Amino acid sequence: MKDISSIYPRAFIPYGAWGGSWFPAWHTSALAEVDIARFAAEAMSFVLGRRKVPVSRLDYLVSGSTVPWLYKFWGSPYLSHSLGHRLPGFHLEQACATGLQVVVKAAAQVESGSHNVVGVLAFDKTSNSPAGVFPNQGTYRRTEVLSDIWDNFAYDPSTGQSGFNQAKGETSMIACAGRTARKYRLDLSEVLELAFFRYQQYYEAKRSGFLDRFLFPMKVLDVRGQQLGVVDDDLGVRRYSSLDQFKGERELDTCVTAGGQTHASDGMFTMLVTTEANARELSERPEITIQLVATAEYRTRSGFMPDSPAFAVKSLLDRTGLTMADMTAVYNHNPFAVNDVVFAKLLEHDWHKMNNTGCPMIYGHPQGPTLTRVLVEALERTVSLGGGYALVFGCAAGDVGIAAIFKVSDSKGGSRK
Repeated sequence: MKDISSIYPRAFIPYGAWGGSWFPAWHTSALAEVDIARFAAEAMSFVLGRRKVPVSRLDYLVSGSTVPWLYKFWGSPYLSHSLGHRLPGFHLEQACATGLQVVVKAAAQVESGSHNVVGVLAFDKTSNSPAGVFPNQGTYRRTEVLSDIWDNFAYDPSTGQSGFNQAKGETSMIACAGRTARKYRLDLSEVLELAFFRYQQYYEAKRSGFLDRFLFPMKVLDVRGQQLGVVDDDLGVRRYSSLDQFKGERELDTCVTAGGQTHASDGMFTMLVTTEANARELSERPEITIQLVATAEYRTRSGFMPDSPAFAVKSLLDRTGLTMADMTAVYNHNPFAVNDVVFAKLLEHDWHKMNNTGCPMIYGHPQGPTLTRVLVEALERTVSLGGGYALVFGCAAGDVGIAAIFKVSDSKGGSRK
């Protein structure tokens, strides 16, 4: 493994001090009925408890979400109160990049010496998302009502591009994927083959128990403390036993089918960023060190969001001197199969060697925690292969791509298959 210096040499991620909920599709679980922020904070305490990390060790909290939640004004201080350990901190959002940005910002806190053990908490609930009423003097109605999830997915205010067609099930996001597929002249047969392959990767990861390393069954309680249900599966995942099933689905737009796109979900994820000494102490395997090597962001042409992660990765590789051949694990936050085919084409990378244990296109897309789960999967995969570089990337609203490389070292040289 090439020895590349980290941009945050003082910040480390303790192996195993992470985890989260499964991602049930919207309105398929009891998560639809609860305060997702409070649930996420209490779930963070549960996960850390399972990892034998006292919440009292934390001295700061960086949280992230994208869908408005009750008492969002109070941000991380409210979340830490619900966690059971009152902490300073801040809350951020950057659409689907949120789950990676919270980790990067936590690393900056440790690197600066401001804090020593920073908790990261990302969450979102697309079920029962709020609607807001806004004064707008530019319209004859003088007010605008916004349904946070569906109106934002159906309309891009920067470009004026919209495409919501309820009869056809189309949104501007689907149109964005179709437009990008046409730009790069993708072959539908390859996109369908990739989508089918991604499902098989997920099924195998679940069957093998790999996902059980970091996904926890969680009880959902009402305000009285009575159980509403248990979240113990990625509800909403489709079952595909043959490629012919994909070929039988109609195109919603160029190279976009039902099986080749993600679905709205609910969920949370958490992890820690801390100093080297604390990472050894809090890690399940102290011989493993994990560091953030570098990050990059790129904004592509309006309406072509699916190609932005590839350009972010190109920038990252150019800056570090690393190549795709240096990567042990490659994981993309891919709301569409189109994203992976475009990436493979631009980086000349074999898409069979990506997202080896599943991806958001299969298990769902709660936005805030999505890239945090992707990151944890990538790190677990890299550890199981004995260490190396993990490349994690994805797209975000506004035609932005984000990418990061993490270095995983195992002083004992062991692997955990």
